[in-house]
Amino acid sequence: MARLLPTRSDAAVERSDSPAVLSLDDDTTREVIEALSSETAYEIFRLLNETPATPARIAEQLDQSVQNVHYHLTNLESAELIEVTDTCYSEKGREMSVYVVSEDPTLLFLGTEDDRPSLKRAFKSFASLLGPPSILLAVGESISRFVTAD
Repeated sequence: MARLLPTRSDAAVERSDSPAVLSLDDDTTREVIEALSSETAYEIFRLLNETPATPARIAEQLDQSVQNVHYHLTNLESAELIEVTDTCYSEKGREMSVYVVSEDPTLLFLGTEDDRPSLKRAFKSFASLLGPPSILLAVGESISRFVTAD
């Protein structure tokens, strides 16, 4: 007998080119650090960076209880590090959320908002170490974004 409800998800891990930059005086930073401070939460986050998964699959792979996984998923979702990307159904017909890392990567900058110019200078120095070819690639990408935005 064919199944009426999907038991698997075709969701994939996708990333945008626009990282969120958090600094120490950003309200979200504390929530992100707290959400990742647990070894279990950190392992869940690493797993979801590789592939989307349901709480049951995460619990099985990390040898944790589903309740414990749900607790950490709630914290990670609250910190906007992960999100529900799809829904599938268990063999018993129960609806299960499929989680994945958030599309926008997060860069944690261990300085204050006032230190952001220093961060920009550091990136410029880093770019100079990489040499002219990488700068040309970055400029080309910026121009292509500008051209395709119109």
